[in-house]
Amino acid sequence: MRALVQRAASGWVLVEQPGPDGKRTWVETGRIGRGLVVLLGVTHDDEVACAERMAQKLWNLRVFADESGVMNQSCAEVGGDLLVVSQFTLYGDTRKGRRPSYVAAAASEQAEPLVEAVVEHLRAMGGVVATGRFGAMMQVGIVNDGPVTLWVEL
Repeated sequence: MRALVQRAASGWVLVEQPGPDGKRTWVETGRIGRGLVVLLGVTHDDEVACAERMAQKLWNLRVFADESGVMNQSCAEVGGDLLVVSQFTLYGDTRKGRRPSYVAAAASEQAEPLVEAVVEHLRAMGGVVATGRFGAMMQVGIVNDGPVTLWVEL
């Protein structure tokens, strides 16, 4: 399991839906204030234990400034929100050719419950969590704070 995590002043996700006239429309499914935007990918050997560890890591990741201006506080400590968006392309392999290979990304049947497990574990710890919609075409807006961007891999 891997995540691209950005400390954010705000974030939101829009999901594509067919409109009444057949044209696509975008509907907001999640919005956060200060917190973390998490793009989350799942691979074949991930399991529920990975989801729990990832949730713990995200909730306790010390990327928010303390009173001294040092990145020493977590979402748990500052009451930060989380926006979790599934992102199979995090497992895209670009080492050969010009087209990424996604063979390392887990199939939807495996990945979706694990993404949901991360979300549920975060909520169980007290997190306010917004999400996109698994498998949907999405637009993600991020106001990166810092900027602070981290790669988290289990």
